[in-house]
Amino acid sequence: MPSARKKPLDQQVIVITGASSGIGLATARMAAERGAKVVLAARNGEALTEIQGDIARNGGEAFHVVTDVSDRSQVEALARAVIDRYGRIDTWVNDAGLSIIGRLEDVEDADHRRLFDVNFWGLVYGSLVALPHLKRSGGTLINLGSVASDVAFPLQGMYSASKHAIKGFTDSLRIELKEEGAPVAVTLIKPAAIDTPFPAHARNYTDREPKLPPPVYRTEEVAEAIAHAAEYPRRDIYVGGGGRIMSAAQAVAPRVFDAVGSSMAGLQMRDDPPRRPEGSLYETGVGGRTRGSHPGYVMRRSLYTRSALHPLTTAAVVAGVGFAAAASLMGGSRHR
Repeated sequence: MPSARKKPLDQQVIVITGASSGIGLATARMAAERGAKVVLAARNGEALTEIQGDIARNGGEAFHVVTDVSDRSQVEALARAVIDRYGRIDTWVNDAGLSIIGRLEDVEDADHRRLFDVNFWGLVYGSLVALPHLKRSGGTLINLGSVASDVAFPLQGMYSASKHAIKGFTDSLRIELKEEGAPVAVTLIKPAAIDTPFPAHARNYTDREPKLPPPVYRTEEVAEAIAHAAEYPRRDIYVGGGGRIMSAAQAVAPRVFDAVGSSMAGLQMRDDPPRRPEGSLYETGVGGRTRGSHPGYVMRRSLYTRSALHPLTTAAVVAGVGFAAAASLMGGSRHR
């Protein structure tokens, strides 16, 4: 069930980690277009400077703080910079994340640890550093999980583990805040495969270039869900009906899903050799892009997600279509 409505987006200060590309960048642009004051955080300072300038040229307001979320002191410095500038934080979005493509037994321990430092500990630091400020503002914490928070994918084992851990942390934190009576809403976003530069940024242990398994959705679908949650918080938001089906299948028939999931390794590989196997695990990747280079069809919208976020509007549209169809049929019958 949705929580009570928060401030309109055009009255909010929103912090977004992982804002230099993909979902974080798409969310920053959308929030700025809708009037929010946007704080951009990522490791790639050059990309953030350019993004900040683009937002300003388009009439929005943004500033950036170069931040490696795996370092708590840098996350604390980010929060201080926001408070010094605006005096408050209304919504904090933990989006920074990386992946590794490869069999679990082939991946070096140091790479596994680095992934967890960014994906899990970076989100933990962001959440805990943001909480005192969100309690004062009655704000919203939005954490980016994944359909991999519910299911596991071959060749992305530690990524799946980090997203499972994110779900456990987020759910526990939500319960503790509720018990405390804190006025902070906590939303976990669970996207399916999204056409971002994510595969190109992954550390790749295989001999082929990675790709996303279908169905794949546009980056803006996730940004829309995040922007909605900033005003109308919900406990969980799935982005993509395909992901919701996978989660349900795992819950109902886990052994069947294991059998199906074992065939997904091939769906995550292109035919060509890897282009940048080192990825962005330690070095910054190419910033400034919201879209990836998925070779297959990318769905522009998720009817499932839109209907979950706007049930009354969707019901009205469906009813309107039904009435129009009925009127057409009745009109046709009168002229027979």
